[in-house]
Amino acid sequence: MTGSRVSLAPQPDGTLLIDPIHGSSTPKRKTIDVSDIKGDALTRDTIAAYLTGYDIIELTSNRFSSGQKKIIREICYKLIGPEIIEETAKSVVIQDLLNQNEISIKKSVRRMFLIANSMHKDAIIALKNSDTDLALDVIQRDDDVDRLFLLTAKQFRSILRGARVPDISEISIDEYHDLRMTAGPLERIADHAQKIAKVAHSMQDVIPEAVMELTEKASEASRKIVNDSIDALYSSNAVLANQVIGNIHEMHSIITELNESLLTLDSREMVIAMRTIADSIDRIGDYGANIAEIAINSAMAGK
Repeated sequence: MTGSRVSLAPQPDGTLLIDPIHGSSTPKRKTIDVSDIKGDALTRDTIAAYLTGYDIIELTSNRFSSGQKKIIREICYKLIGPEIIEETAKSVVIQDLLNQNEISIKKSVRRMFLIANSMHKDAIIALKNSDTDLALDVIQRDDDVDRLFLLTAKQFRSILRGARVPDISEISIDEYHDLRMTAGPLERIADHAQKIAKVAHSMQDVIPEAVMELTEKASEASRKIVNDSIDALYSSNAVLANQVIGNIHEMHSIITELNESLLTLDSREMVIAMRTIADSIDRIGDYGANIAEIAINSAMAGK
């Protein structure tokens, strides 16, 4: 329409996207009757409404139980943006206060990597030094990765619905898809780092030096795979990504050596605990290789 205000956004392919600038739109609202919804179902339904992009989620019930109220508060803690803004005997109103225009999916995924990587590193340090405080800190950090994971899912859904996001002028829809795909392995990497930390937190026996050295060696190889995969993704370096996948066999060899060393342990409980750690380290490396495959696809799509 003549006289309308528009925004101009250069695209990666050199074209110029022209969008009308509308006034403040009416917030999207979703009302959910949770009278008969409890436990995990309540969590799933509320998070689904968040991911779908509703700005205001109103949960109603004939009578909220204390358990339902606790779950709702925990949900808000698990998500970035939503806050309880109104609460009555029969209604709880949650509003998403996050301005998506200020959040970059590239930065969200990078932040996920930094947290997950530090969790893995610190979990091994906690194991070596019998540092239960550090192990507990690692366990709690997993919540931060989960929040970012759900945020990236919401951002990608917004893109599919045609929403404008801060870095749309810098990266293509394909790259958005690759970043969303990368968030999944990173979330699983954080889960396994948390699993290592839980073992470290409960470990009471001293780990033999030779076994600990192999554990550290395997952990370093695993973390390098993840680190190089992220570097390959963000630099569109298919050569580096292929090198990462080629190096996965070396990490598996170290894991095999570590598992064989566990046969020398006298404590059955320690053998089980250390096998859990070895498995998580191995899986972290495999998830890193998955990211490397995404990096190869992304690099080829960009050529």
